[in-house]
Amino acid sequence: MNKQLKMRRLAVLVSLALPLLAQAEADGGAVLPTVQVTSQKLGETSYTAAKAKGGTPLDLSLRDTPQSVSVVTQQRMQDQGLQTVTDVVNNVVGISVNQYETNRAGFTARGFDIDNLQIDGVPTTWEQSWSSGEVASSLALYERVEVVRGATGLMTGAGNPSAAINLVRKRATAKELTGSAEIGIGNWNARRAQADVSTALTKDGSVRARVVGEYTDADSWVNLLGNKSKTLYATVEADLTPNTVLDVGFSRQENNVKSPMWGGLSYWYTNGKQTNWDVSKTAAAGWTHWNNSYNNAFANLRHTFDNGWKLDASLTRGDRRGDSQLLYLYGYADATTGVGLSPFAGSYLTRTEQTNANLQVSGPFQLGGRKHEAAFGYMYSKADFTSDRRPEGALADIGNYNNWNGAAYPEPTWGAAIRYADSVTKQEAVYGVARLSITDPLKLIVGARVTNYKKTGQETGSAAYALKNDNEITPYAGLVYDINDTYSAYASYTSIFQPQNYRSRSGKTLDPVTGKSGEVGVKGEYLDGKVNVSLSVFHIKQDNLAQSDGLGTDGNPVYKGVDGATSRGLELELNGELARGWNASAGYSIFRAKDATGADFNSIYPRKLLRVFTTYNFAGELSRLTVGGGVNWEGRTYTTDPNAPDFAANHGLINQDSFATVNLMARYDISSKLSAQLNVANATDKQHFGMFAAYGAITYAAPRTTSLTLKYKF
Repeated sequence: MNKQLKMRRLAVLVSLALPLLAQAEADGGAVLPTVQVTSQKLGETSYTAAKAKGGTPLDLSLRDTPQSVSVVTQQRMQDQGLQTVTDVVNNVVGISVNQYETNRAGFTARGFDIDNLQIDGVPTTWEQSWSSGEVASSLALYERVEVVRGATGLMTGAGNPSAAINLVRKRATAKELTGSAEIGIGNWNARRAQADVSTALTKDGSVRARVVGEYTDADSWVNLLGNKSKTLYATVEADLTPNTVLDVGFSRQENNVKSPMWGGLSYWYTNGKQTNWDVSKTAAAGWTHWNNSYNNAFANLRHTFDNGWKLDASLTRGDRRGDSQLLYLYGYADATTGVGLSPFAGSYLTRTEQTNANLQVSGPFQLGGRKHEAAFGYMYSKADFTSDRRPEGALADIGNYNNWNGAAYPEPTWGAAIRYADSVTKQEAVYGVARLSITDPLKLIVGARVTNYKKTGQETGSAAYALKNDNEITPYAGLVYDINDTYSAYASYTSIFQPQNYRSRSGKTLDPVTGKSGEVGVKGEYLDGKVNVSLSVFHIKQDNLAQSDGLGTDGNPVYKGVDGATSRGLELELNGELARGWNASAGYSIFRAKDATGADFNSIYPRKLLRVFTTYNFAGELSRLTVGGGVNWEGRTYTTDPNAPDFAANHGLINQDSFATVNLMARYDISSKLSAQLNVANATDKQHFGMFAAYGAITYAAPRTTSLTLKYKF
């Protein structure tokens, strides 16, 4: 995009915002009531929050947001012993994890992949096929996790109509020394230490700092597999004026994985019988590893004008790197001799450098004698991705895989790294949204985003490609009606687009896949906002999906865009403090996902999910004791292995029956500052697995896992 066009768009943004700023000033600076203090109080002890972002740039309560929103609070993370992003996804209603390898996984919602991962509302590039770092990212530096289900194109631009996961960083708000330190142990030699310290840097508390550090070291139920991780986070927040706050920070996360599996375990023997390996079985070697690091620096400036309008500006810079040496064993082994698997090795050096800049103005204004809200913004992001591959030398024979443990398998000789793939992805957008008070109980939210998207790149053995979509318009509309002081009914419509690298018979690149998401529901607040409930019904459609159209005149495959996938479903959720000392989170979701022919698509994603967890803090003589437990239930999933042996059951069907895992916890306050907590995950030791559909392979999930944590608050 040329500079003149950029300037015109910024001029339009300013011209839209300035009249509203002026009107708000003329009306005496009317300011909408804030619930910031309430939100902080809820976040300290409850399983719900007052507000969340992700679907729109407006600062809305959960009840006023016309989409399904879940918030995993700090208290819930602590109670359930959630330590990684994957842990959270495995415990939120309506979304699930397909753990198809030990260190890579797919996040899904409503039948579609989740590719929208945000930090403080800023989208971050997530190359699922290349990096294992995101799924293992530590929660130590985040205050809470917000999940908005459905399409979120107004905030994220390109993506799937599934969900957006927003990781909200911890902030330096304390004006006196406060914090915590904890140590933990668990089975498979798991050890963990974490410290979180906040303090004022000036006598008046106008400049504050917070530092978080975490270290983990653990083996695994999988032979040879081990992981060490380090997390460091530091932020400084300064009150430049009574109305202006600047916060800057830096985080670094490292995950060093020893002997990860690449591709999973074969599901069949050559005779078509199921392998039924022990959960400790590995396909890795002692020399394999997959190390990742992620550095992220950020700066945020927030200014509140006297008339109630706010200016938010942010700049982030991320640097994600990976270094891997991997081994994949493909094919099928003989049930008796164990012979038949073949080795394939890969070593990759990857790097993603991402820059994001955002500018937003928002606030109240009056029109027609009523108060309204509006927000306008500009977003810019650029991600540079490179991958280099080291060629491998000759690989030794696998031999009898039935006796394999990989520790003695010889490492090949690696050659010098050469370029394997690279890409540059740019997005630039302006957006505007308004929340209009039609009547006292009826609010209308309307907005749109105009996005310019461009991605160029090339992989070894393939032609260079360039995807470009200018002036892609993403509309958003939502209606919220307050039935009474407790309940609200809502309806919303939004869309999203996903560029695709397929060419038509005429030689042109297909237009993006477009996703449309409609949702209606009812939300309620009980006990002065301490409990939030919601019931939603959704309908999602993806159009212009690429399907094969034979071969072109040059002999290469060509494609045509057709209206494709449709997902319909229902979600029910409850979160909060039901009574003094009793916290609960419960939800159920169900959907049907069909392609253009009426067949199920993405059948490896569970159609039904139940998530329940609750804790109770006793009163009286037992007031130091808190106990809790819950159940995560997932419906049946399946896929068909296209290369399965001829005698495989049901034409190569890989089936995971519905299953439930039980999770338990107990915490005892030894003193007002010191506590001990026991967590047991998968207490019934239920065996289940994730599927790698493309290769007919599976990866077993964790069996019963126990951890003990000692925490000191000061």
